Amino acid sequence: MSEKIRQQIEFVREIDKLKHVFRQSYLMNQERHENDAEHSWHIAVMALLLKEHSDEDLDMTKVLHLLLIHDLVEIDAGDTFAYDVKGYEDKWDRELAAAKRIYGLLPEEQKEEWMNLWLEFEEGLTKEAKYAAAMDRLQPVLHNFYTEGKAWRANQVSAVSVRKRLAVLKEVSPALDTYANELINEAVEKGYLLP
Repeated sequence: MSEKIRQQIEFVREIDKLKHVFRQSYLMNQERHENDAEHSWHIAVMALLLKEHSDEDLDMTKVLHLLLIHDLVEIDAGDTFAYDVKGYEDKWDRELAAAKRIYGLLPEEQKEEWMNLWLEFEEGLTKEAKYAAAMDRLQPVLHNFYTEGKAWRANQVSAVSVRKRLAVLKEVSPALDTYANELINEAVEKGYLLP
C-alpha cells in the first residue's frame, strides 16, 4: 500500500469518531441528542436544497467541503454549545490544536488544503464560508423549534441570543432570514425560547 493511501485511510478511520460526538440539539423526534456526523450530513443536504434562496453565485463543491470538515475538530475539542459563553473562552485554542492534529494525519498537500478550508470556515469572510455558516446556524434552530425548544429550554436560551447567532443569515439570504425570524417569534410565543 502506498504511504499516501495509508495516511488517507488512517484519516478515514479517525473521522469515524465524529459519530460519537454528541451535540446539545435533539433529533427532531426527540429520541436522543444529535451527533456531529448527523449534523454535518444534514447541513450539507440543506445547503444543496436551499441554495436557490441565496443571491450569491456559490462554488457548491467548496461549500460542501467546508460543511463536511469544519466540525471534525470536535473529535478532540468536543462540541461547544452555541450559547455557552464560558465554553467559548478557550474554544479557538482547543479547536486549533485539534485541527492541527486531525488534519495533520493527511498527506502533506491535503493537510494544507483542509487546514486552510477549516480556517476559511472559521474566519467566515468568503461568500462560501458565510453560506456554510448560515446553514450550520439555521439547522439547530429548526431542531429546537421542532422539538418544542427542548435544548433551548434546558439551557434557558433567549431569542436575542438566537438572533445574534443567526446574523449571518440575513447577509446570505433575506428570505431564509425572514423565515427563521418567524420561527423565533413563534418559539417565544409558545414558550420554547426566552424573549
